[in-house]
Amino acid sequence: MKTGSKINSKELTVVLLIIYLAVLSWIILFKMQFNISLLKNMNFRNVNLVPFSDSLVVNGKIDVSEIILNIAVFIPFGVYMAMIFTKWGFLKKTAPIFGVSLLYEILQYVFAVGASDITDLLGNTLGGIIGIALYYILQKMFKEKTLKILNVLAAFGTVVVVLFLGILVVANM
Repeated sequence: MKTGSKINSKELTVVLLIIYLAVLSWIILFKMQFNISLLKNMNFRNVNLVPFSDSLVVNGKIDVSEIILNIAVFIPFGVYMAMIFTKWGFLKKTAPIFGVSLLYEILQYVFAVGASDITDLLGNTLGGIIGIALYYILQKMFKEKTLKILNVLAAFGTVVVVLFLGILVVANM
């Protein structure tokens, strides 16, 4: 791809990753709020170090939807890591996913804006691993076109998610 005035595929991927992480931070840390003063009223600080215990039981019933959502929301992170750091090994690509997830859990505790849960950390990391594996599968299928195809899909997905979140914010005002 030309590098002059046009943005190349890798640069586009980095921009999409930054947007993804900004939206993810807004959802996880700011609970989709624009008014940060509302967060100080939350004052919810909880730590769960027992995997798959509290997060599975809601109102006395087993609920795995939160775990599935944690896995799903981190799949793009794994795909982005595989797209950007093609020469890195599997563990080196997984480490930042784990690190960012751990950082989110720590920040939720520090700012008292949510439960810090080992299950979230495990689910998020698993989602990233699935994303890395998904990239490898797509790489086998599409070869040198993989980056371009995934960037188009990611750009479309980013626009859809940002529009959806925008609609949610406007609808809840």
